[in-house]
Amino acid sequence: MSYLTEYQVWNESPSLSQDERDELLALAGNDEELKSRFFGPLEFGTAGLRGIMGVGLNRMNRHVIRHATQAFAEVILEEGQAAAKSGVAICFDCRNQSSDFAREAACVMAGNGISVRLFSSMRPTPELSFAVREYGCTAGINVTASHNPKEYNGYKVYWSDGAQLPPHHASAIAKKMTELNVFTSIQSMDYAKACQEGLITLLSEETDARFLSEVMAMANDRDVVKRVADRFTMVYTPFHGTGYQQIPHVLTELGIQNLYCVPEQMIIDGNFPSVTSPNPENYASFALAIQLAKEKKADFILGSDPDADRVGILVRNKDSAYQMITGNQTGVLLLDYLIQAKTRTGTMPQHPVALKTIVTTNLARKVAEQHGVSCFDTFTGFKFMAEKKNQLEEAGQGQVIFSYEESFGYMLGDYVRDKDAVTAALLLTEMAAYYFGRGMTLLDALDALYETYGYHEELTLNLMMPGLEGMENMKALMVRLRKEPITHIAGVPVLLQTDYQDGTILDRRTGTLSSSELSGSNVLKYHLEDGTDLLVRPSGTEPKVKVYILAQDKDRTLCHQRVTQYARWAEESLT
Repeated sequence: MSYLTEYQVWNESPSLSQDERDELLALAGNDEELKSRFFGPLEFGTAGLRGIMGVGLNRMNRHVIRHATQAFAEVILEEGQAAAKSGVAICFDCRNQSSDFAREAACVMAGNGISVRLFSSMRPTPELSFAVREYGCTAGINVTASHNPKEYNGYKVYWSDGAQLPPHHASAIAKKMTELNVFTSIQSMDYAKACQEGLITLLSEETDARFLSEVMAMANDRDVVKRVADRFTMVYTPFHGTGYQQIPHVLTELGIQNLYCVPEQMIIDGNFPSVTSPNPENYASFALAIQLAKEKKADFILGSDPDADRVGILVRNKDSAYQMITGNQTGVLLLDYLIQAKTRTGTMPQHPVALKTIVTTNLARKVAEQHGVSCFDTFTGFKFMAEKKNQLEEAGQGQVIFSYEESFGYMLGDYVRDKDAVTAALLLTEMAAYYFGRGMTLLDALDALYETYGYHEELTLNLMMPGLEGMENMKALMVRLRKEPITHIAGVPVLLQTDYQDGTILDRRTGTLSSSELSGSNVLKYHLEDGTDLLVRPSGTEPKVKVYILAQDKDRTLCHQRVTQYARWAEESLT
């Protein structure tokens, strides 16, 4: 069906409200916008759906939500009546329309006879993962677009272990969506009737209390906070999002006395009026937090993204400026601290394990293995780390003490299977207070790690490929890289090329092929003669190709030069 025909189908559907119809009618004659909205559906993957809000097949709106939920419901029903009775937990964040989308999803699940536990108001993403596990649900849905700009919304889907959907279930949902009509195939139920008949029940403070009890149990050593509580000062911002209640609560419970929350950003607002981007990976997003930190002479700044699954930190340096610590660095610091703290308090398990992704710093492996902690790589995404954690622990092959990826996501404990900014905020603050008590900042602690293990510097490049042709350009790049293998990068020989799609490793010195432990992901990795790793990966949720540069050397300056050199090569050769 052409995009103009699809537009006409939508225009004529009785399912549209008058406001939705008016929005479409206003687009008449705007061929570029019509093509953008109706050239095809949003792609459903293991992360669910994500896109710009608006009316249309390729936009996030109530009809697309209902369509995806009907497909999801049918996949659940195929698991049997017990799966329908165990039901689905549904959560949402602070974004515009998130609560409406969550209710629509709940009504469709109820219309299919599937029990729903719907959060009564917005909650952090990790609490949704917790609720799925705590109540023995078959699945979960979270309406959120994480740290994306205000124009976006999303639909994250979870399975019974509390992790995001495994690939075979995602494929089953995507297939059913192609078979179902976006308007006429939907089975929904009136919200009030579904509540009255017990098909929808609301989750509120009791679930919060259970979740927060698990979070607080993760504290390693409250005495390190108690000893500095009168002197240690910190600033927190939720960027207008869901962390605004729970993170200040756990920090206060931990014993932090001098906690200052950015007042403008404690106001819930899906338009994120005080930031260009509500992303804790971006230094500019912390402008108001830095301003408040300067006023209060704070030692530490912490910020969580709108759905409170990612967390970023800044530390006051020797020049009294606030310096961001990258996700790679934060994860290594926290891993090293957890090993210290668990050893100190006698809580280290017998066979401890750390998990990281293939694009995360190699320093983590060095730190882990130096202390007798096994370290495993997974593909990018916490569903893969959750899968590995379940596999190892069920087989009695170790207990995972920490999992993380470079994009500011950290998973701890046994009660969630996704990124968790609430628990991470607790432990990052404990760690900062510990080093403060020793007269050190986290920057000092990081330098100590570099002195021990050598300097490591990482950089992630986002090569944007927007527009309708963006997806095709991304595919074409990966095809070209496989068809015309790279032998040198910025003049430095490639020693090993790993293709994680088929799991092959090509040794360019000998021409021999071997097998990687991992396969099935569209990622290429180049290991260079100087020890640098460079990886190329198309994003699964945004129109961009990500290039990861992981450099290391005994000399800090040389390490930085390598990152700069390879970044320039990537921008010139891969776009």
